[in-house]
Amino acid sequence: MEYKDTLLMPKTDFPMRGNLPNNEPKMQEEWNEKNIYQQVQERTANRPWFILHDGPPYANGDLHMGHALNKVLKDFIVRYKSMSGFHAPYVPGWDTHGLPIEQALVNKKVDRKKMSTAEFRKMCEEYALQQIDNQRTQFKRLGVRGDWDNPYITLKPEFESRQIQVFGEMAKKGYIYKGLKPVYWSPSSETALAEAEIEYQDKKSPSIYVSFPIKDGKGVLDHDVKFLIWTTTPWTIPANLGISVHPKFTYAVVKVQDEKFVVAKDLVEYLANELEWEEYSIEKEIQGVDLDRIVASHPIYDRDSLVMLGEHVTADAGTGCVHTAPGHGEDDFYVSKQYGIDALSPIDDRGVMTEEAPFFSGLFYEDANKAVTEKLKEVGALQKLSFFTHSYPHDWRTKKPVIYRATAQWFASIESFRNDLLDAIRTTTFTPSWGETRLFNMVRDRGDWCISRQRVWGVPIPVFYAENGEVILTDETVSHVADLFRENGSNIWFERSAKELLPEGFTHEGSPNGEFTKETDIMDVWFDSGTTHQGVLEERDDLRYPADLYLEGSDQYRGWFNSSLTTSVAINGIAPYKGILSHGFTLDKNGRKMSKSLGNVIVPSKVINQLGADIVRLWVSSVDYTADVRVSDSNFKQVSEVYRKIRNTIRFLHGNVADFNPATDRVAFDDMRAVDQYVYVKLQDLIEEVLTAYEQYAFPTVYHAINNFCTGVLSSLYLDIAKDVVYIEAANHPDRRAMQSVMHDTLITLVKLITPILPHTADEMWKNIQYVEEDSVQLTDMPEADHKGEGADKLRERFDNLMDIRDDILKALEEARNAKVIGKSLEAKVTVVLPEDQRGILQAEDIDFAQFFIVSEFEESTDEKLSNALKLDHATVLVEPAEGEKCERCWTISKTVGEDAEHSTLCTRCATVVKENYA
Repeated sequence: MEYKDTLLMPKTDFPMRGNLPNNEPKMQEEWNEKNIYQQVQERTANRPWFILHDGPPYANGDLHMGHALNKVLKDFIVRYKSMSGFHAPYVPGWDTHGLPIEQALVNKKVDRKKMSTAEFRKMCEEYALQQIDNQRTQFKRLGVRGDWDNPYITLKPEFESRQIQVFGEMAKKGYIYKGLKPVYWSPSSETALAEAEIEYQDKKSPSIYVSFPIKDGKGVLDHDVKFLIWTTTPWTIPANLGISVHPKFTYAVVKVQDEKFVVAKDLVEYLANELEWEEYSIEKEIQGVDLDRIVASHPIYDRDSLVMLGEHVTADAGTGCVHTAPGHGEDDFYVSKQYGIDALSPIDDRGVMTEEAPFFSGLFYEDANKAVTEKLKEVGALQKLSFFTHSYPHDWRTKKPVIYRATAQWFASIESFRNDLLDAIRTTTFTPSWGETRLFNMVRDRGDWCISRQRVWGVPIPVFYAENGEVILTDETVSHVADLFRENGSNIWFERSAKELLPEGFTHEGSPNGEFTKETDIMDVWFDSGTTHQGVLEERDDLRYPADLYLEGSDQYRGWFNSSLTTSVAINGIAPYKGILSHGFTLDKNGRKMSKSLGNVIVPSKVINQLGADIVRLWVSSVDYTADVRVSDSNFKQVSEVYRKIRNTIRFLHGNVADFNPATDRVAFDDMRAVDQYVYVKLQDLIEEVLTAYEQYAFPTVYHAINNFCTGVLSSLYLDIAKDVVYIEAANHPDRRAMQSVMHDTLITLVKLITPILPHTADEMWKNIQYVEEDSVQLTDMPEADHKGEGADKLRERFDNLMDIRDDILKALEEARNAKVIGKSLEAKVTVVLPEDQRGILQAEDIDFAQFFIVSEFEESTDEKLSNALKLDHATVLVEPAEGEKCERCWTISKTVGEDAEHSTLCTRCATVVKENYA
């Protein structure tokens, strides 16, 4: 007889290697065929809703690691919620309007001049839809489950119609207005920008100090005195119309050689050092309020520069006298407005100086910096020129500097309902918690929202103008345009005349001849995505408003979180979300931003093709996503090791329950041995820890808890012990069935717990598990912890002590192995001496301690001076070779080997099993 054939070895078709790059696509095909998304929705249809609303990625280009991080985090949450008592549909979406798509077509040599605006927009739409197909394929390859066949797309007619309705509601409440004021302007894009479209990069700028002579000192200042200003934008000097001073500052008239300058008194010492004044004296001190309406002369042009009082003036840099160009600064604009001074902005859409700036017209504004500085030097007004590098606003698309420029734009008034916005933030739950402060401060400090753009690829602003220039923006016209867009799409705005777009028979007293024009600007793309709570959540029957959660990168506090809040509170008085969860950016291993020029880009598709989507997903679960995340090949290598451990653990569990039927073979908890009960209790602890972590979106806790359980409780303890029972004992032996009961429950539990993170692996295993009813683990619920009360607490305490002793024994066995006293641990006899207060712990009858410590003989002694023993942290341990022969079947060293003549190479335990079961 071949004794190895009598061993009940693991049997499983679940392979050791996942071969994920090849097998995952097959599994995804199977999910598509079964329409697993729809099956999940039908199963959970009667449960409470949980809506995670997808923030739309921009439809342009392949996915980067930031996309992967974002979508996988969302998928964790949605999958978990659908397995924990909720109905959690997930509708992905895309942002499809805006400059990058226009630019992409221009880069493809599309000649806009040879086609109409409507034709060009049609090409933009086709390009956007191609990009969506590309990105959708990549998102699905990541294993993200959603309604991919019915996503929301911001260029769809029904979405654009809802967007027009939101605009109309805001206009109706008086929140929409047109005005001339300075806004961020991108000469490289030739359009206004919102704050969310600005990023900061280092820029080298000139720093100049300029003197403005007094024209009318109002009896406060003499004619030989000059105001001294500082600016880093010399090109705005031609637009100067005033000088701002703080009413509460004390100003000094400082004599320097034969010149006198007015500056803030607190800055005199700083300026003396900065301007290298070797000798100076303060001749006079004046309160800022007394300088009001003094008139200075512009240093270049024959015009006045009025001194104005402004609370925005600071004394932490500069001179305390602020160069004021109302066409190029928000504070400048408002203070000048109070004094009846209109904005002057002598620069065109491309950033070129106009004829309103004599001497400089035709110059690009950055070139004008040098020309203006030279002119100031020529007229004797330049006091100092230097250069410095500082953080400066840039267009986030073109990466080129932006300017402040006064133009006529459409705005959404934030001031009108700012307090409502702040109240809505207070009712929102933020993860991490600092998000509340960040969003609160942004909303508290932000100006009105510039919502118009001078482009063509976007949703038109639904405004008409009468012959006399009067704005036509009524419920009737907005509603009519919304209906037209729903039926035809927004391209109709560019295909029809204003009169054809107005309601039939529309008349207006400002158009006696019945002629009308239409607005040519489009809406800021942030208005598009900011209205998804209406265009998606309210529009679709399979979603609900407000959403339970918005989850995006931390840059969206100034972007989508902000614009969505603004439009939702404006029309409905509530936030569009109950909670916000934000994540950081993905960086390279050195903490740098990934870029093609640096050659440090790690592309998700490459990692998926090499290692599999489940590895990317497991990596996402392992990182502290609330901060910036570093990505490197070594990260994925580490995670791959953890994946292998998890995979091989569930494979081992599955192999050892091949002949176990839970309906007939299960052993009750109370009938199990202590070690089985302990592992079962630890399994319940794991369930509780993991479910709590999922609830708190603490995915690294899930990752570490499962990994630690697989390595600590299972691999290094229970599964090692199990081999001596599950392989060796007879099939129906109570100890074997007890262990199989625990193993079966552990297998089912682990597979369910990993499902949100490793759906491919979990479903692959689920298909191999016998006696489960559901076709997919995705159609099951999370396990519930089976608490065992006081008994569980006692078990934990007891085994905590035993595990300490076991650690000491393992150290002693290792030393004995190194000293060649033994080979494998089963060749050992272990004698243990415990401290007096611990004695008795190793005398229990419900634990086979030789088996527990994986040795052939075990003995407890009270001889504290046991010779050759190692005194360790918790026990004194002596390791000796076990007495007897090695059993051919179980490999233990036993004195009973040979007692059975028929099976002379077996110990009595194995001989009995063989005779009773394999005779």
